[in-house]
Amino acid sequence: MIILDEANIATYYNLFSVDELLDFIRAKPEEVELVITGRMADLRIIGEADLVTEMKEIKHYYQKGVQARDGIEK
Repeated sequence: MIILDEANIATYYNLFSVDELLDFIRAKPEEVELVITGRMADLRIIGEADLVTEMKEIKHYYQKGVQARDGIEK
């Protein structure tokens, strides 16, 4: 398994190109699971993906005043 954490937003900010990410996706061995995270996924990346998920906050304890905890959120 390879996890490219925040790779989608990295392409959005031109840290590397969508074409480079697509090349990486297409070059991976069949038996390797590839997870790409991050907002602002380019439509070409979404089209190449087998699974696309969008997460959004529905309820968060921060709304009750709980601050970020060491080792969890910070």
